[in-house]
Amino acid sequence: MKLIAKWILVALAFLVLPEFISGIAIASFKTALVVALFWGLANLVIKPILLLVLLPITILTLGLITFVVNALLLWGIGNLIQGFTVDGFVPAFLGALVLTVVSMIANFILKDD
Repeated sequence: MKLIAKWILVALAFLVLPEFISGIAIASFKTALVVALFWGLANLVIKPILLLVLLPITILTLGLITFVVNALLLWGIGNLIQGFTVDGFVPAFLGALVLTVVSMIANFILKDD
């Protein structure tokens, strides 16, 4: 049940994101749910692999490359899903920052016992 609540909260964050960041657009709540699902899967599967490959750069930049990886994942999802567009790296970077904060808050509020 908490997983579904987190999924919906992240989808709502995707819906609100275009209001604050120009260069990001989303068509509907259904699209936001699909994008949130892909965002979660990308963070679960692709991100750890990228961070492992980029481990030397991660150490060298003291972990700041993680923000770039998040932005690239969001930008890639924008190119993958119809109805969700990200118009460049800067909107992807800012959007990834906002989504990371929203995900952290959702995880804190809905933490598992």
